[in-house]
Amino acid sequence: MKGLDNELYILMLVISNAVAILQCVAAFKWPRIARISFFLLFAWASWTNWTTSRQHPGFYLEYANLTWSQWYADFIHGWFAGHIQSAVGFIAVCQALIAISMLLKGSLYRFGCIGAIIFLVSILPFGVGSGFPCTAIMAFSVYMLLKKGDRYIWEPNKSG
Repeated sequence: MKGLDNELYILMLVISNAVAILQCVAAFKWPRIARISFFLLFAWASWTNWTTSRQHPGFYLEYANLTWSQWYADFIHGWFAGHIQSAVGFIAVCQALIAISMLLKGSLYRFGCIGAIIFLVSILPFGVGSGFPCTAIMAFSVYMLLKKGDRYIWEPNKSG
């Protein structure tokens, strides 16, 4: 996998996969905690992407060197390179909406879960750059949360 010669990437890979495994366990045992963790993850990602795309947009071009997909690399060096702030800004807004949806219920929660799954699967080809395989584990965890119901996280469990 590209990027495994960089010690920082390896450290971040280990941390991201440990977090993903904890989120997966939480999705099964403590769905409320899992939802809060996904709220925090997507809120943090939104803020990070928004500020980084405004202050250091060229940073995102480095992902082309990490991807397994030549199509992704060509896209990054092509259209994306000329539209980094608008593209990443759009992604950051979507991440913020996903974060908010983790606190909601009903259709908004379900749409947010589907958006999270699509996003997490779509960044798999970034390999080390997306913490592979953590995004696959996270997508599975969100799928499990989607199957567990869509109450507000502060609503009590239904009994009886």
